[in-house]
Amino acid sequence: MSNYTLTYSQGVDGWVSFYSYYPDWMIGMNNYFYTFKGGNLYRHNTNESRNTFYGAFENTTLTGVFNAMPLDNKLFKTLSIQGDSPWGATLETDLQTGGFVNDNYFEKKEQVYFSFIRNDGQVPATAGEIPLRSVNGIGRSLSINSANPAAVEVNYSINPYVAIGSIISIGDVMYYSLPPTFANRLLFGEVVDIIVDLKNNINRVVVDTSVYTGSTIPAIQDPYTFYIKNSVAESHGVLGHYCRFDLTNQSADKIELFALETEVMKSYP
Repeated sequence: MSNYTLTYSQGVDGWVSFYSYYPDWMIGMNNYFYTFKGGNLYRHNTNESRNTFYGAFENTTLTGVFNAMPLDNKLFKTLSIQGDSPWGATLETDLQTGGFVNDNYFEKKEQVYFSFIRNDGQVPATAGEIPLRSVNGIGRSLSINSANPAAVEVNYSINPYVAIGSIISIGDVMYYSLPPTFANRLLFGEVVDIIVDLKNNINRVVVDTSVYTGSTIPAIQDPYTFYIKNSVAESHGVLGHYCRFDLTNQSADKIELFALETEVMKSYP
């Protein structure tokens, strides 16, 4: 467990910040703040490198919560930062998996850093990911050609027509379930091609089973197949009554953060 120094602000009449330094002793004198650590004397607020105490650098972190309309289920879709630098962010809700935004995901638009929130997708998917909107079903396949494990051909019926749909994309992760209950959830692999040419009787998804550890090829020709969208390329936001966020900045320079906003929409299950 790490030790921190807790600071009090007379302006807000409360405890406002944690600092990474943990001195042996501290004292204020002649408008300067001094601390003792390991037998050495340090004067604070004189080092040009921010967040560097006793020769060790620590990231800046900020924790808060979006909690408007606390009784409504909401989708938290985006983050907007008003400041002079983007921050990395992790987000947690009370209902489903969390989300994240890397600092290099932000785009500067009209002097505001903007990014959509990515889900914490895992491969294989956890039970908490299955109810997400990023999960889409296709149906039972007609046949599976597994001669090449890196390009397994999953063929679907044309008559009656099984629509693969336009939502699926290369890079999505394919799963399958087996009869009679279809309650299991088995990792198939990564989607590498989608070929729909009904005139030539082709209605196919090609799956690479060598990308992810634990991928298996179905032992039958007609399992139920479904896929999960790539969590980095596309996200439907994080779902919850509230959303806790943790911002992280790795700069040793002076950084100003004025406001943090999120785009929220009510969820209608």
